[in-house]
Amino acid sequence: MGQEGMGYSSGKAGGGGGGALPMTAARARGASPLSTHHRSRKISRTFNNVKITVLCGLVTILVLRGTIGLNLSLPSQPSDADALAGAKAVEDIDRILREIRSDSDPSDPTDSDLDSSSVLSNATALNSSEAAAAYAAAVGNHALGPNVSGWDEQRRRWLAQNKGFPATVPGGKPRILLVTGSQPGPCDNPLGDHYLLKSTKNKIDYCRFHDIEIVHNLAHLDNELAGYWAKLPLLRRLMLSHPEVEWIWWMDSDALFTDMAFELPLSRYDNHNLIIHGYHDLLFEKHSWIALNTGSFLFRNCQWSLDLLAAWAPMGPKGFIREEAGKILTAYLKGRPAFEADDQSALIYLLLSQKEKWMDKVYIENSYYLHGFWAGLVDKYEEMMENHHPGLGDERWPFVTHFVGCKPCGSYGDYPVDRCLKSMERAFNFADNQVLRLYGFAHKGLESPKIKRIRSQTTKPINDKENLDVKAKMSTTS
Repeated sequence: MGQEGMGYSSGKAGGGGGGALPMTAARARGASPLSTHHRSRKISRTFNNVKITVLCGLVTILVLRGTIGLNLSLPSQPSDADALAGAKAVEDIDRILREIRSDSDPSDPTDSDLDSSSVLSNATALNSSEAAAAYAAAVGNHALGPNVSGWDEQRRRWLAQNKGFPATVPGGKPRILLVTGSQPGPCDNPLGDHYLLKSTKNKIDYCRFHDIEIVHNLAHLDNELAGYWAKLPLLRRLMLSHPEVEWIWWMDSDALFTDMAFELPLSRYDNHNLIIHGYHDLLFEKHSWIALNTGSFLFRNCQWSLDLLAAWAPMGPKGFIREEAGKILTAYLKGRPAFEADDQSALIYLLLSQKEKWMDKVYIENSYYLHGFWAGLVDKYEEMMENHHPGLGDERWPFVTHFVGCKPCGSYGDYPVDRCLKSMERAFNFADNQVLRLYGFAHKGLESPKIKRIRSQTTKPINDKENLDVKAKMSTTS
């Protein structure tokens, strides 16, 4: 999911009346925490405005000093020392102005914060069902976009009128769009950009072999739903923009395909609209915050999926809502650390509290590794190569290896950077060998970018091409 592994603290899982979980943790009555926060923000903003005014005056004095001088006894041209001092002052002013501006906007309370604060602060007086309704009313005014209804019928008509955009690919398989993304700017760690490139290359290779289209997104389509939540508005927009696509497949940038021959068993999901890796017992018996993983999952392009996205999003707006929702999730999902609401916890909570509404169309998959936790896999690749072969997708040869908690692009993570990058190199080369073997090459070792020839060249390459079986050639024997 790209955001787990922030440590563990035991949270008490609980139930409530009517089969729904309570929507807020108990809290003493009193003034809304937002009102105090809002007043402090106003005072801070006023102080910042005063600082900007003073600094602007200082800039004006510097400019006048550089043009007409502050008294007639000064030379007409400022000295080198004067110029350096002036330049330093302007630089300091620019820096302070940047700091002031960076303080002002991102965490300012939004209108939805103000509207929802009173409801959230009074929710302790309600039972679980009433609290759920109150919370939904408070945060439900953040929409992913205009309400779309009848999407299934709209899409059916569009496909009938646009025969050049079929919902299947050659061979009759449903059309899939793989979606991934990364931050708009460069990584804090320069090596992170290198591994983002390798991750994208890995996904392109898999998509080439399996007739899957791919989108790599760098933009935040909704400023309120940044961070963990950026995928939700993106998935919705892609569904509506690509009616020819049957499945939208989200995959985190820190997840790699490590079984290039494995194909999704899509026929298994004919009666389902969300395919996600997880475990029923962790979800429904233990209410675990890691019962599902949103680092790799598939949505069918249909009205049900649009409705689920709309129900999923309200905990996501940054600021007060996301922070308060995080307290709710930590209180009622077992093992969840105390931090702001994340998309994975919110989905788990939604499926628990509204099981009857959604679960009939959710397929929890664990017969293969749609998500495979890297720490238990990367050191076993040599053993896998010796005893097994691609195309299995499970613990014998994992379909996806997901580097949860590594954050190679950021300046922090739950595991040492060196360990993460070494493990990512192994996973990439393990997968890349399956690609290179098609052309007669392989990496010299799983920790080496260098390659070696493993098959002699031939004078009849067309014959080899005609006999090419991708799954057979993706073997580990030379």
